[in-house]
Amino acid sequence: MESHLTDVSPAGEADLLELADVAARTFPLACPPAAPADDVAAFIASQLSADAFRDYLADPQRTVLVARIDGRIMGYAMLIRGVVDDADVQSAVPLRPAVELSKMYVLPDGHGAGVSAQLMTAALDVARTLGAACVWLGVNQENQRAQRFYAKHGFAVRGTKTFRLGGRVEDDYVMVSPLTP
Repeated sequence: MESHLTDVSPAGEADLLELADVAARTFPLACPPAAPADDVAAFIASQLSADAFRDYLADPQRTVLVARIDGRIMGYAMLIRGVVDDADVQSAVPLRPAVELSKMYVLPDGHGAGVSAQLMTAALDVARTLGAACVWLGVNQENQRAQRFYAKHGFAVRGTKTFRLGGRVEDDYVMVSPLTP
């Protein structure tokens, strides 16, 4: 894509339908190939719908960013303050306060156009403004492309956790990036 990224900004109410569409198109790309399509569809319906995003936008512990090229949403990131109540994650993320990079997805036609890098930079900047000492995320152990991208942006594997997708339990790495003010 030859256009330039024009905007990374907080999502708003007017973005809900387009945001849900982008989420529905990008989430399957990060799933392991063996993930049953019904489980992926159920996750999208329950966690990535316009109604779900409306709830995320209303949650003061969350920040949803959208990346646009020529006004079109090309990707999004969701930050959540804190560390989930999971012993594996708690031990993998020792720095506090922490912010989770819960979701970060870019449409395939935005890959290679700098969208992901600009979205990550904006997400890390938001985490800094929230006073975070680090940002952490979970990434499927089979998703090597995402792991390489995160490593380029200062994240390192610090542990493992599981992620339930329908009837399957997926194995994720917990990656952490310490932040400097």
